[in-house]
Amino acid sequence: MKTATIHRSLVSLKLPTVIGLLVSIAKAVVQALTGNANFPSPMPTLADITAAITALEIAESAAQARTKGAVAVRNDKRTALLALLAELRAHVQKTADANQENGAAIIESAGMNVRKAAVRKPRVFAITQGTVSGSIRVVAPSA
Repeated sequence: MKTATIHRSLVSLKLPTVIGLLVSIAKAVVQALTGNANFPSPMPTLADITAAITALEIAESAAQARTKGAVAVRNDKRTALLALLAELRAHVQKTADANQENGAAIIESAGMNVRKAAVRKPRVFAITQGTVSGSIRVVAPSA
């Protein structure tokens, strides 16, 4: 008797390396989570993420103005924003796992993507223990 299995929906948050695109994606995620009933109090807070986005924008404009030492500051702000987004991704995954039937919809409502499930072919051979100790029996289709 086969039992129906519900596959777990996984959050995919592929973030670009370009600062401008990263900022726009982060803003879209914050906008999607603002007022979202599935996430009444996200961790980290949206105010923290918004502050990190603003700090990164300021650091990026200073780096583009070629201010001395601004690139290192910008990279630190980028790392801080990426860490906050990773924590937020974990929170979204935890919420989706709590409601597996609607997990994909919950993930998409957060402004994030659902990772595609891997499609694996069924195994076409079988290995069993042989009649003599240390031997095996392999059953495979003929070529």
